[in-house]
Order: sequence, then structure tokens, then C-alpha cells
Amino acid sequence: MGVVNDVLDDGLGGFTHNVITGKLEDLVRWARSRSSWPATFGLACCAIEMMATGAAHYDMSRFGMEVFRASPRQADIMIVAGRVSQKMAPVLRQVYDQMMEPKWVISMGVCASTGGMFNNYAIVQGVDQIVPVDVYAPGCPPTPETLIHSIETLHQLIEDGELMKRRRTTGAGTGIHVREIAATGAPVEVMLGGRR
Repeated sequence: MGVVNDVLDDGLGGFTHNVITGKLEDLVRWARSRSSWPATFGLACCAIEMMATGAAHYDMSRFGMEVFRASPRQADIMIVAGRVSQKMAPVLRQVYDQMMEPKWVISMGVCASTGGMFNNYAIVQGVDQIVPVDVYAPGCPPTPETLIHSIETLHQLIEDGELMKRRRTTGAGTGIHVREIAATGAPVEVMLGGRR
């Protein structure tokens, strides 16, 4: 009876939104979140876990991420998996710049997020110094469950439109830190070297 009263009081504004009365912007964000293609950018041991996530057991196709794209012009998510050396940093930035907008970045692993145990001159101490990071996936290396959780977090941020607002105002990603998910499915607290 509440819906009928809302419609009588507010007209079409009283309907809850569906595919017919929904805003076009919401439908576009929903479609974007479920049809994203990641760019291949595996740099170290985290790349093995990223490949395992795309294999049959975890099957990233369930999330609309059918294949990893070898061309940055066909990808809209960059998953930086592993440590980034100073020599690789300009290449990473070039691949990011070649991706079409809107584009997003997941920093996978402690080495990509903070430099990890490689606190020296040769390793970039956080990929966020090169590209704006939207979601951080902790762990050494993160499990496939953690990467899937990070992807679902990113998809929800895309749907909410929060990323586009943040990019317009600050030019940076959201910097969301997810919790590591162990193979048993239980969340594990992980520190990211103090970087927030």
C-alpha cells in the first residue's frame, strides 16, 4: 500500500528506480562495473596469484573480466602485481597513459603498495607515486580471494560513482585498503607498512 500512496503523492517520482525509470548515468556505471577488462602488468611473484585468479578455479569471467588484454588501449583496469623498479616506472606510466578513460588501478601486494621488504634505491616505494591507485590489495603475495575482493570493491566504487568524483576534484584514486582474505575465507589483518 505504501508504493501506491507514494505514487499518488509524488507521481512517477514515487516509483523505485528500475531499468525503465532509472537514470542513464546509473545504468552506464552499472554496465562499466560489470564489463571491465584488466591490462596485463605482472611484475613479480604476485603475478602468479593474479594468473591463478584468472584460471578456471577462481574464474574472473564471473565478474565480466573475460580476458587480460595485452593492449592498454583495450583495457580499463591496471592490476599492478609485484614490485616496481625505477627502470620499470616510466613504462608503467606510459601503459597507464595509453589506457582509455575512465581507467582504474589496483595495487596488488605489499611490494607494489609500499615497496615491501625492498627498501632501497632500485624499487619504487609505492606505485601511487607513479599512477593514482584506487584499491590496495594487501598480502605477500595476496591470495586470489583477496584480489577478487579488491575487484568487487572496485566494482562497487565504480557503481557508486565515487571514483569519478574523486578524480575530478583531486586527480587521485580513492586509496581504499581492503583486508586480506585467506584461502579459508577468513579475513586476516594486514599492515601495509604504515602507508595510508
